[in-house]
Amino acid sequence: MKQLNKALLTTSAFYLCAAAALAEGNLPLKELPGIADRDYWVPGEVNADGKLEALQAMTGAEAIKYSGAQDGPVQIALIYPSADTSDFWARNYLAMTKRLDELGIVYETTEFASRQIEHSLQSTYANQVVQDADLYDFVIFGPSELAIQADNIDKMSGSDGFSTFVWAFHTPPKALENQPDAWFDFSSAAGALTMCDYMLERLGNDVTMAMNRGIPGITDDQRSGDFKACVEEKGNWNTVYEHYGEYQREGGFEGTSLILQAYPEATIIHNANTAMAMGSVEAQVSVGKEKDVFSTGWGGTGLELDAIRRGELDATPMRMGDDVGAATAEAIKAHMEDRQDELPFVFLGRITVAHDQMSTEELDALEQEAFRFSGVGALER
Repeated sequence: MKQLNKALLTTSAFYLCAAAALAEGNLPLKELPGIADRDYWVPGEVNADGKLEALQAMTGAEAIKYSGAQDGPVQIALIYPSADTSDFWARNYLAMTKRLDELGIVYETTEFASRQIEHSLQSTYANQVVQDADLYDFVIFGPSELAIQADNIDKMSGSDGFSTFVWAFHTPPKALENQPDAWFDFSSAAGALTMCDYMLERLGNDVTMAMNRGIPGITDDQRSGDFKACVEEKGNWNTVYEHYGEYQREGGFEGTSLILQAYPEATIIHNANTAMAMGSVEAQVSVGKEKDVFSTGWGGTGLELDAIRRGELDATPMRMGDDVGAATAEAIKAHMEDRQDELPFVFLGRITVAHDQMSTEELDALEQEAFRFSGVGALER
């Protein structure tokens, strides 16, 4: 794609930048309750009516081949914490690339991997792709944490050389001077409320809970904070301890070990991601407590579903995981066909609850749908 006629690229870039500037200047498109109290927008404030639903439908339907011609492969850079335990990033990559294959788009990818806590390494990668902007058509960024990486999102989004997509966040900060072209995520806030309703219905009121939270910031505020507020308000739950495990397996293990020793009254342990859930399960199994505590994860990854089947994890908000990667492929195609104005600014995938009371057939059906591109079962890492 980099070999396309330079004049055509320059003209296209001009109109794309103009359209992006117009869209950013008009944000928000509507105002929802609490907007004045937030330093970010929620999807309903920045998505034009019908665009999210249209992309969701397109992502779930049979692929329609790319209508244009390519002079060379589309160049895609990915900066994301794919070196962590969670297979979320690897599955996004597989879903995106397999959907691109179905769409008949020729591409090459360059991956810049990190761990979730390696914030400065992501900054180094962001500087590198901006410096080498002429090498890429699309840069996909999975921030280690949104507030920490906001400057890097701004920097990459302001580059004239490529289009920028953000994975794993759906709350565009108002302060960004340059917004990315699109955000792709599952709504942690919606997932927290779905999980809250399930937990209250199953476990009732007046429950004592402890939490393995992630890193302070928007993601954990929603996954953990919104869940905590919901069960406390609606079910009179009591939270006796909150441990920040930095989304790491070790953090989940250490937090759970402390909870089991110091807060034996806690019958629920909430974990804010896959890695901490696996560490939490490991800590419980090591002392034979996995049947005594109701443990939750986040995301419904292959590792979590296997833990549910083993009777070690009890429930998890399950993303239809391949939606994000497949939708990203559809967005790349839309940009290549000059249809980017049809895209939602924030794409959201679907979330349901997978739990230990489901039959094998029910869990298998959920898994087949969620991982229709990346494959069922734990990934070989």
